[in-house]
Amino acid sequence: MTDTAARTVQITFDAHDPRALALFWCEALGYAVPLPPGVPAASPGGEPHQDPFRAWEEFLARLGVPPEHRNGRAAAEDPAGLGPRLFFQRVPEGKSVKNRVHPDVRAAPGLAGEERMDALEAECARLIAVGARRLERVDPDPPLEAGFIVMADPEGNEFCLD
Repeated sequence: MTDTAARTVQITFDAHDPRALALFWCEALGYAVPLPPGVPAASPGGEPHQDPFRAWEEFLARLGVPPEHRNGRAAAEDPAGLGPRLFFQRVPEGKSVKNRVHPDVRAAPGLAGEERMDALEAECARLIAVGARRLERVDPDPPLEAGFIVMADPEGNEFCLD
């Protein structure tokens, strides 16, 4: 008999700048960059760690990782632990074709019609301000199409505001 327990999912993005892409997706989803192993989330005085990338730089330097290899990977995690972990890995080649799989960012749950599209447009404007590009708007066409906006992250990976 096979194990049918649910599995967690990590979504991996190839990237030229893993840190920058991780920061974009943290902003888009309300995620956070995880701290390195053994680094407490707060100082002994209770202050939260303010810069996870600085913590990673210090951690990698202690391991002897050369500076040119320290932006080879990054991650973004849901602080509540509900959403999938995002992992960004540096690759030399650029993006060449449309993604066959893409994230849908659920930016207007429970909304319909113009109220829904107004919420999606507001989120679209917010994400453009942090580096996304708008590609296309698909208007509602009831009963099956609720409407969505197709966007691209700073490295051209498509995603939808849904």
